[in-house]
Amino acid sequence: MAWYKEWFGEDYLDLYSYRDQDEADAHVAFVMDAFEDSPRPDSVLDLACGAGRHTEALRRRGLRALGVDLSLTLLTQRPDLPRVSGDMRCLPFADTSFDWVLNFFTSFGYFETERENFRVLEEVVRLLTPGGRFLIDFLNRERVLDSLEASESRHEAGRQIDIQRWYDPATSRINKRITLRRDPEDGEIAGPPRTYLESVRAYTKEEVTIGLSWAGLEVTRLYGNFRGDPYDRDSERLIILGRKAG
Repeated sequence: MAWYKEWFGEDYLDLYSYRDQDEADAHVAFVMDAFEDSPRPDSVLDLACGAGRHTEALRRRGLRALGVDLSLTLLTQRPDLPRVSGDMRCLPFADTSFDWVLNFFTSFGYFETERENFRVLEEVVRLLTPGGRFLIDFLNRERVLDSLEASESRHEAGRQIDIQRWYDPATSRINKRITLRRDPEDGEIAGPPRTYLESVRAYTKEEVTIGLSWAGLEVTRLYGNFRGDPYDRDSERLIILGRKAG
């Protein structure tokens, strides 16, 4: 089974619980400022929305936002939010359905082949209205590779967490293996560990921007974080903003 079909469940939510609503609110505030020169959107897609924290932040600002994600576990976290199940490579929406498409927290580059990943960009183009805006929040490959920590172990909330990280130059992917062991209660026998994989294609800035151009998307600005600093090789993130031609 593909790693992204196994990992995005309850254990994922626990491990990344520090990615909270306050962070999502700050991200959306950044987007609103960055796109202030465009008309207020009639519809916004939160692509790979997860548990919906960005969808919620967008809707609190009065935007008609909809989330889509493959994980049913994540989608059930906030049943009050408008979200649907869908695969990024073949989204369940009509052409030109959205004025903005937003993709947060390195949710691009999941798939094994370049064609599959490029298909995601084609779907963004298909869904955007002419002149519609997009944002892709991606890891900064250079910084990640410079600071890659091969192993990490910690104990928190009644469990042992062991993480191994490595870069595979043959596939240009950054991989992370996560092993979780729950502490047994008094009298219990420790259960088996649970192991998951994360694997993301580590695109360079040039690869991403060329791919976007080929798909039909114009890159207008690059940022290195959600504070609005310009991108460089030491930036926290690679945040790409742009528009669909037309």
